[in-house]
Amino acid sequence: MNFFDQKMITAHTELGFSTSDLNRSSDLREKADWQKKAYHDDPDTRFILFCKDTPVLAFNGELNALFDREAVKAFGATEQSLFLGIENKVPLFGVQLAASKFDDLKLREDLKLIDMRSVAMQGLFTPSLLSSIGTAKAMLHWHNRHQYCSNCGARTAMASSGWKRSCEACKAEHFPRTDPVVIMLAVDGDRCLMGRNAAFPEGRYSCLAGFMEPGETIEAATRREILEETNISTGKIHYLTAQPWPFPSSLMIGCMAEATSFDITIDPNELADARWFSRNEVRQILAGTHPDGITAPPRMAIANHIMQIFVDAG
Repeated sequence: MNFFDQKMITAHTELGFSTSDLNRSSDLREKADWQKKAYHDDPDTRFILFCKDTPVLAFNGELNALFDREAVKAFGATEQSLFLGIENKVPLFGVQLAASKFDDLKLREDLKLIDMRSVAMQGLFTPSLLSSIGTAKAMLHWHNRHQYCSNCGARTAMASSGWKRSCEACKAEHFPRTDPVVIMLAVDGDRCLMGRNAAFPEGRYSCLAGFMEPGETIEAATRREILEETNISTGKIHYLTAQPWPFPSSLMIGCMAEATSFDITIDPNELADARWFSRNEVRQILAGTHPDGITAPPRMAIANHIMQIFVDAG
């Protein structure tokens, strides 16, 4: 298969945070009476809780990420809450508990505070619920760090059920941000280019990646990042698939790039190493059988799926 002559290639299995049954119900965000009733009175409403950037999970032999209203009340005052949408006919809210409660919550036997990456990698919840938890994390993180107006410096207030912040002083409106990131394999026939970041676990190699810059297209960002990190030039670019990535709030845009030069010179500020891998080597890496012990990113990560697409194409 030639990636660059195909109209569409999609990942063959589910990506973490990418499958959702959540109806964001934007038409309900400005309906204050509906919001109040759903939050305070509807017995079916469920809440996803965070303390700092960590999900708070109920534990009674099994983990549960959804709390009812009475359980939320038992935590006392909350810092903020936002309307996520309706999932399977159930109103869903994200709630931020006070950071000062973190240590006490960790000591409770009926709760588990498990970091978001571990929740995703361990497959603790259904793909759709994981996506909703990721959405809550990204949104609450944004609110925690954007409480002052970037235009005039005055304090802002949550509006539109949490989907914007408004400044009463200068009337500016601020909306949640998503940072686009290109993540890609440069391909030369039956081999591909992968790199190793110094922060990776020992032996791990992965796709190259980097943030898009203002004024860039996906194609331009893909070519620039590969060139900056490895000095490899590329031509045709093929979009594959994308993955929301709530660390803190990115959109990973997966691509293949057709290599037009082949001698690697790494940028040591970006990578510890980069090299060409044969298709069979990538197959071994994904299977955990590479003779040098080289490993792949976890299956819930888009890099794993891009690598698998490359293998399947052969």
